[in-house]
Amino acid sequence: MADKSKKWPDNVAGKYYVDEQCIDCDACRTEAPQNFIRNESHGFSFVYKQPTTPEEDARCKAAMEACPVEAIGCDGE
Repeated sequence: MADKSKKWPDNVAGKYYVDEQCIDCDACRTEAPQNFIRNESHGFSFVYKQPTTPEEDARCKAAMEACPVEAIGCDGE
């Protein structure tokens, strides 16, 4: 389970985030490319845009479920 006290500072404010457990597997970027992007310098994903539509929210939830190390969290805001 993702730990919001260990989320990457690159994440934009909002309910979804990626924490330090990320292994850069590309699952979230595949599921929700409009919301997740890779930090090229350090090799991890983060939320660069919070979902603004029900479709984007569903894709972010799918990304969270697809993450093999449970590095994506949702505060439920």
